[in-house]
This record gives sequence, structure tokens and C-alpha cells, in this order.
Amino acid sequence: MAIVDQLQDDVKTAMKARETEKVQALRLIVAELQRASKDGNDDELAILRTARKKRVEAAKAFRDGGRDDAAAQEEAEAALIDQYLPAQMDDDALDAVVASTIEETGAAGMSDMGKVMGAVMGKVKGEADGNRVQASVKAHLSGEKNA
Repeated sequence: MAIVDQLQDDVKTAMKARETEKVQALRLIVAELQRASKDGNDDELAILRTARKKRVEAAKAFRDGGRDDAAAQEEAEAALIDQYLPAQMDDDALDAVVASTIEETGAAGMSDMGKVMGAVMGKVKGEADGNRVQASVKAHLSGEKNA
């Protein structure tokens, strides 16, 4: 079953349960997927990851602006999107991938970060958030973590 079909079923279930906020959030996600599909982008997981990232960034911006209510809503939508994304790689597995990639590329310091980031992101596509990868690569290249 396609993700959009699952989302539409969940919209119906949420409507029957009278969960109006969940219905609104799910409808927004469905609309984003349908819009992207019409534009020729059929990679549902990439669209969901982008939508989740937008909501996490918006929540941070709202929190920085003192709007905790709006931040909480954005975080709830991000958590809802998480339910439709594959599980994220745990930190130990990510560190192992980063360490092996550093070894493969022969990276010696922070100046090689771009090369390592590109290689790691290709290996963990969709399984780890870019910010987590960046933090791990920085830690390994700066010597905070032993490879």
C-alpha cells in the first residue's frame, strides 16, 4: 500500500474518532504528497522527510520567537510524519558508518568534512538525519570520538 493511501485511510479513521487536529495535519501531508506527485516527484519518503524537516525547523523558529503553542503544534505534526517514515539508524550504527567512511576516504581533518559528509549521506540515505550525520562526522574528524 502506498503511503498516500495509508494516510488517506488514517484521515478517515481520525475523522470517525473526531480528532480534528490530527485530521488537519494528515490532510496537509496528503496534499503535499499529491502536489509533488503531480509535479512528477513520486519519491514519497523524500517528500515526507522534507515535510518533517520543515516542521522541525518551524517549531524551532516558533520556540525562539516565544510561540510555544505553535511550536508544539509543529512538533506534533513532525511526530505524526515520523510514523510514516522508516526507523532511524541508531547512534552506534551511524558512528560505525562514519568511522568506516573516514577510513575509506582517508580523511585526516575538518577540511575533509565535505568529502566524508557526501559519502556518508549516500550510504545512510533516509536512515539518518543530516544534522545527526554532521554531528557524528564533526566528532570523529575533530578527535572527540575514536574511529
